[in-house]
Order: sequence, then C-alpha cells, then structure tokens
Amino acid sequence: YEAFRRSNIANDYPVLPDAGGAMPWMAEPERIAVTQERANTQARQFWQRSSWTRSANVTNEETDLRPIADSVGGQGSGEVIDFAAADATEIRKAEDERYAWLLTASLVWLDLPDAVYRGYEGDEELLGEVRPDDPPPYDLVRQEILRLEPQMVYFPMAVGGHVDHQLCRDIGLAMLGDERRWVMPPTEMVGRLTFYEDFPYAWWSDFRGPEDFDASFELPPGMSLEARYSDITEVMEQKAAGLRLYASQVTRLFQSDQGMLDDLAGYHARVALAGGVEGSAERYWSAVRP
Repeated sequence: YEAFRRSNIANDYPVLPDAGGAMPWMAEPERIAVTQERANTQARQFWQRSSWTRSANVTNEETDLRPIADSVGGQGSGEVIDFAAADATEIRKAEDERYAWLLTASLVWLDLPDAVYRGYEGDEELLGEVRPDDPPPYDLVRQEILRLEPQMVYFPMAVGGHVDHQLCRDIGLAMLGDERRWVMPPTEMVGRLTFYEDFPYAWWSDFRGPEDFDASFELPPGMSLEARYSDITEVMEQKAAGLRLYASQVTRLFQSDQGMLDDLAGYHARVALAGGVEGSAERYWSAVRP
C-alpha cells in the first residue's frame, strides 16, 4: 500500500501551472464550454417533449444561467398564475407542473386533449364506455415509453371507469401482448409493467382486486396480476400535499380538504389491512407469468 501512495512518488519533472494558473491536466475553458453545450443538447433531445429539462453542470460552478440546483430555494414555486383567467387545460397543466416539482420529476406532454375536449359530456359519459371512434393512442405512447427506457411503467387500472384511464389501461394491456406479435422494436414488459389503483374511485367502490372488473380488463394468455404492497405511512403527509396541488379537483371530488384527508387515510388504511402492513399502504398489480 505504501508503495502506491501518490505522496511517495516524486514527479519525474516539475509540474507547473500556465500563465493563467491552470494545471496541465485541467480542461481549457473553451473545451469546457463545448462539453457543456453538448450536455445541454443531449438533454434537450432526451426530454424533447418535456416541460423542462435536466442536464449536467460540467463545471459544478454556479452561474447566473446555470445555478446549482441545491442552492436555489423554492424552485418552481414562485410562479403566480391567475386561475380565474385560465381555461381548464392551462389550470391542469399548471397543477401537473407543481406536482412534478414536488416529486422532483419531469413531465412529457403528448398534446392529447382530455376526454371533455373529445366530446364526452357529464359524469355519465366520462365514467362510461369509450366511444368506438376514440381509440387509445397506442403507437404514440408506446414510442415514448421505448424512447425513455424506463425500469418500470405504471398504468391506471381504470377503477371507476373514467374513459381516459380506460384508454391508458388498454395501452398497457396491449404492450403486454406485444411479444406475441411481430413488433419492432421488440418489447418485454412482463416484470416492468404495473397497474395502480385509481384513487379515490378504488376507495368509493370498495375495490378488492382484478376480480371486480368485467371482461374489459383482459390480460394476454398465460399472464396474471400479482398484488404488491408498499408501506407509505411515512409519506402520507407528502401525498396529501401533492393532492392539494390539484386544487381544481379537490373541492369537486371531496367537497373539502378534510374530506380529502379522510378518504385518503381510510383508503390506505384498508389497503394496509389487506396486505398485512401496519399503518398505510399502496397496492400495485404487476403482470407476471404463473
């Protein structure tokens, strides 16, 4: 060990800084700038449809244009939005942005309008059957998923029957069946695709599992769903804070903040009881082969 300590090895010749004080192994500022721009370009290409991007700060030195993230307080929380003057789409986007900031996540917009902008009117239609002329955007979503190369993909189970959730669920089911078709590039989603229970509909309908669904939830042959439980007792306050960011929906769905908290606590306590977890839990349904 002593023989390989750098302090025990003398330089073969004196190593001196240049006139600007930079050592020979240090990159030139021009090259650092080029490397930074390449990192920025790659980030923009990767997050091409995202509302914002992340890229490496090559120098790790704070500048006006590239602050160090950890040194910036209240990131994303200072934007003032006049909700009274905004339409429903703008409001939902703003709420999504704030929720993504809370979770330190990125959003990818696919420019797909909500069901209310595709001709569905009232709860009876929104929570009813998908129209034959409104197919799921399978190719678009599949392309984005394959581009991002995620370790896990979560789809809604469409508990409650919201048409947008049904379309998302059907895309997940179709991706599970990809390996049985000649699809390029090939996909293997078993073990990487999970369905989550839609809150608050799963709470209101006393949802117990896939057996509560009708024939519309049809897995490819040879597959089944396995329940997996996650203890979220320590993050329940954070989850409630995230739900509050969707102010346009909290009052409509729960009548009040306390109503939301009561439903949230009741639902996750019931799931925890079903899974033998103390406190609060979430339940996911992963596609497996028996």
